[in-house]
Amino acid sequence: MFRIARTIFGMMFGWLASMVLGIFGRFHQDPMANQVKRRTFVRNAALGATGSVLALLGAGFGALMWPNKTGAFGSTIPVPKDSVPAVDGAPFRNIQGKFYLVNTKDGLLALYTKCPHLGCAVPYVGPAEAEHAFQCPCHGSMYDYTGLKTGGPAPRSMDYMGITVDANGTVLVNTGDIKTRQTFDPSQAVPYTA
Repeated sequence: MFRIARTIFGMMFGWLASMVLGIFGRFHQDPMANQVKRRTFVRNAALGATGSVLALLGAGFGALMWPNKTGAFGSTIPVPKDSVPAVDGAPFRNIQGKFYLVNTKDGLLALYTKCPHLGCAVPYVGPAEAEHAFQCPCHGSMYDYTGLKTGGPAPRSMDYMGITVDANGTVLVNTGDIKTRQTFDPSQAVPYTA
């Protein structure tokens, strides 16, 4: 019985003594405790340098991937009356707007220069080849003067953009209004008289 009482008293007194000594220990300032150890300094310096490099790489990647909206593509681009091609003539190319303006017997079409196959820029090769007027140099997709697919791996005809004509004869091409199609329909062309 004495042993049990002594054990309980020792546990209670030891607990109380450790609490009091712990409180006093907090007020004790060891001059060596505030010094940074070499191992801690090197670890923190390496982590800081790695973090800085990763932050700079992340900022550079973010700046690279941020869309840089420059140029006229996506807005309405005016084409003056004197730049409108003659009927079945060589198309007018607008590089900033990424379109060809062609003048068919049915009216004007603004053909998107991006190939529907894989997105290559499609150049105009002219009427020298009777079967087509546009040919993709990457994979050989071929299109006629109206942008209708005549051969190659493209899944559809060239896309076209919305067109309006104002009272002065200036053609307004809406490069943000891109329409897909399979075939050519005369209603896709906008009538134009010079």
